[in-house]
Amino acid sequence: MNDEQRREMADLGHFIDASPSPYHACQVARERLEKRGFQALDEKAAWPQKPGRYLTVRAGSLIAWIAPEGLGADEGLRMIGAHTDSPNLRIKPRPNRTKFGIDQLGVEVYGGVLLNSWLDRDLGLSGRVWLQGQGGQESQLFHWNRPLLRVPQLAIHLHREIHTDGLKLNKQQHMVPIFGMSGGARRWQPFLADQLGVPESQVLHWDAMVHDLTPSTLAGAGEEFFFAPRLDNLCSVWAGLRALERLCDGPPSEWSVTPLVAFFDHEEVGSESRAGAHGSYLRDTVERIIAQRGGGREDLHRCVAQSLCVSSDMAHATHPNFPEKHDPEHSVLLNEGVVIKLNANQRYASEGESVARFEMACRHANVPYQKWVMRSDLACGSTIGPITASGLGITTVDVGGPQLSMHSAREMCGSEDPPAMVAAFEAVLAGHV
Repeated sequence: MNDEQRREMADLGHFIDASPSPYHACQVARERLEKRGFQALDEKAAWPQKPGRYLTVRAGSLIAWIAPEGLGADEGLRMIGAHTDSPNLRIKPRPNRTKFGIDQLGVEVYGGVLLNSWLDRDLGLSGRVWLQGQGGQESQLFHWNRPLLRVPQLAIHLHREIHTDGLKLNKQQHMVPIFGMSGGARRWQPFLADQLGVPESQVLHWDAMVHDLTPSTLAGAGEEFFFAPRLDNLCSVWAGLRALERLCDGPPSEWSVTPLVAFFDHEEVGSESRAGAHGSYLRDTVERIIAQRGGGREDLHRCVAQSLCVSSDMAHATHPNFPEKHDPEHSVLLNEGVVIKLNANQRYASEGESVARFEMACRHANVPYQKWVMRSDLACGSTIGPITASGLGITTVDVGGPQLSMHSAREMCGSEDPPAMVAAFEAVLAGHV
């Protein structure tokens, strides 16, 4: 691991630790891009009809792009897509519970959570709250990075059958975090208002979620690994962001494409929302980008036909303890490069042309890559790739960084793969493919 890789991995750790919720991921990305001259645009306002660096934010999603000087209205886009959300536990609208003198907070399970991974961990809270202000409703982010909650596991003395029957957790009954011990006096709404420094009457609604407090870190005997929460899929978000930043920090060049990154919320629950990949956010933004160039519908269609999207979502590395869960001819190894995902049933959007173009990007960046398919007798997941390909008609390839412990409260990957993702994505955004 060289010094540059070490710096990149430290940056990845800072990004993940500062982004416990999709809202925070967008806020951190926005702040970083604004330091590089990106202008945040309001979707309700008219957009400037001139070249520049721009971004928009819709709830927990963000799209950023560079509009180059002198680019034709129909010139193509080079896109990196990823998602900002991760499986977790979220506070219910009426969360207060008290049993045997112990105060608890009712939670709803978000996405495909590995429930056992949330047991016996020090847990903080983060998210977004909506307040009644003088001019109407106002929103505010919060990030409480201290041990407020815990989901205690049942002692082995009371659960001997775990060895024969396995651990069976009920989402409603067994995943309720402990919050305090006041016999019912410790309640969520007053606590939330007190932490925000506002009267309880001003609190309208919240989108509050639980996060593990252990910091991201390099790990292993030779720091070959990286342990962190939310690698799926903040690692991909960070890689796309870093690629765009490096493009901005590099020497000026003649642009023949529009580089764009799109980070969506709600992928883990199907993307069916106004901020999700199934919504209109990307389509609306691309149409307005063409309008920024002075183009119309014909230019839009020609632009899309010349564009390429890389959908990045983390990939399953071959598990050494469960090799039978993987196709034996398609092993995926940590620290062996970016994974190109393929599925004959179109659960991934990769096709011959898009795969070949991404391979060329990896070769241009001089980084390794791997190809992966699921075992034929097991179903694979899906990504925003097919949604983008079918919704816009854009040539799309699905890729990701290899990892273990996917959907755990604490995940792991190789420490050399995220920098390789950045280099490959930078080659895509720069228009080398």
